[in-house]
Amino acid sequence: MKKGYVQIYTGNGKGKTTASLGLTLRAAGAGMKVFIGQFTKGKRCSEHAALERFDDLVTIKQYGNPGFIFGEPSDEDRELARKGLDEIRRIISEGNHDVVIMEEANIAVYYGLVSTDEMLEIIRTKPEHIELVITGRYAKPELIEAADLVTEMKEIKHYCEKGVPSRIGIEE
Repeated sequence: MKKGYVQIYTGNGKGKTTASLGLTLRAAGAGMKVFIGQFTKGKRCSEHAALERFDDLVTIKQYGNPGFIFGEPSDEDRELARKGLDEIRRIISEGNHDVVIMEEANIAVYYGLVSTDEMLEIIRTKPEHIELVITGRYAKPELIEAADLVTEMKEIKHYCEKGVPSRIGIEE
């Protein structure tokens, strides 16, 4: 049985979701089974259409509302995150997936939808063979310490500063 590691993609730069989706594509190409749980996201994007082509290997679920969280999360935000955390715990404990990606889980922790202790428990109790990927800005130092690989995406320049809206197939 191969060893699975814990990876974190964090930082303010673009590319965290893109990196996790690249890993998904690579894993699916190798015949590995992937589960993606997207916290704080509830809007269908182009990656969903692409991943449906791999529906025998890749499952993607969303645990968020279509808009961003600004300020205090709503009760619905909390309920959706709780549902996601419970489902991911179940998926991990069953051990049927090779890769489990917790998209925007760092943001869920930042907004108090998921606790740092809950995330550390998931890291500690994951089966040996599962590769666990956690994405999102504001990764807590405790999670960074517990991870095996941490990549920080640093924004140097972004065209959104010039008013360019997100584009289908590039940002969404």
